[in-house]
Amino acid sequence: MTEQPEPGAGGPPAPTVKLATPAERDHLSEVLARAFLDDPVWTWLFPDPATSEKRLRLTFRAYLKDAMNVGSVFTTPDLQGAALWKPPGEWKLGNMALVRAAPELLRAFGMRLFASLQIERAVESQHPRDPHWYLAVLGTDPTAQGKGIGGALIRQVTDRCDRIGLPCYLESSKDRNVPYYERFGFEVTGETQLGKEGPTIWFMWRDPQVPETD
Repeated sequence: MTEQPEPGAGGPPAPTVKLATPAERDHLSEVLARAFLDDPVWTWLFPDPATSEKRLRLTFRAYLKDAMNVGSVFTTPDLQGAALWKPPGEWKLGNMALVRAAPELLRAFGMRLFASLQIERAVESQHPRDPHWYLAVLGTDPTAQGKGIGGALIRQVTDRCDRIGLPCYLESSKDRNVPYYERFGFEVTGETQLGKEGPTIWFMWRDPQVPETD
């Protein structure tokens, strides 16, 4: 599930992007926690504002560790945002990943762990099986939004996928994020509601783009 980090593109040159290191995992988990504090899915899972940010930090620590193990986590030199990208065939949070992440996830979710796993499996059941790069999480610190960080973190992989002819995929947990991702070539392929009264998640696919020629 991704978070829109900026309202628009353009302006100054795109921010510099680099690979995140394990030593930066704690800081990036705090950045992502702040970015997702108002996200409909996470506020549904963590409704208590007194504990939600701490729970989000623990959750994103586990997600960052998994993405660093199987894929790539991109950030900026000042660590103001993060994109968790997983390569073809590695998008699923497998049993071993769950075992490795269990201590942090148990602390984060508590009694909501079963509900979170149900969401994970429901979303995974809709996940495309064709080879693709998966944008599992995208977030920018609220104090740094609007500076093009999110776009730079997206293009770090989509540009590469255009060169090698691979599609990309993501899930959006906010309806207002959908037009944002459409600007990068993603298209809605479906949606699902979590539970009877839960939030909606939109599934978005991006075919490799062919540069326009004169």
